[in-house]
Amino acid sequence: MRRLVVIGALVVLAACSGAAERSAAPLPTDPLALPRVDPAGYRAILAGLRGTPVVVNFWGSWCEPCLEEAPELAEVAGEFDGRVQFLGVDILDAREPARDFIRRFGWPYPSVFDPDDAIKTDLGYLGQPVTLVYDRGGEVAFDWVGAIDAERLRREIREVL
Repeated sequence: MRRLVVIGALVVLAACSGAAERSAAPLPTDPLALPRVDPAGYRAILAGLRGTPVVVNFWGSWCEPCLEEAPELAEVAGEFDGRVQFLGVDILDAREPARDFIRRFGWPYPSVFDPDDAIKTDLGYLGQPVTLVYDRGGEVAFDWVGAIDAERLRREIREVL
């Protein structure tokens, strides 16, 4: 009987610890940190941001359309600082070229590292870049595949503010 109680307690502890890990994950504070994140970690980060509009951009340092939109993303992120959280998801890349890209364009917001492109694939998107705007409730209010221009992004952000 004692053995069953111990096993039961271990099962409960394991279940509780797994649920806690998935409920929320911290947003990186250093734009150059690039922590590796999988789809579950991405969902946990978004859960932690619920209540705040979020702009997510999937990008790669090797991606020509990503180079095209990068300065405008930096500009719009600066304009909405404190009202909207921007998050980059670096895909199919290596950390050093990604860090060079972030420095080059002066992105003030964090990015996570997804070298396998698992997050975007899990969400059902193909190609890159992809930009998603989440409302305060954590729902996708707008999505765009390809380079997004600053004016379009501003308009979509204003819709969720």
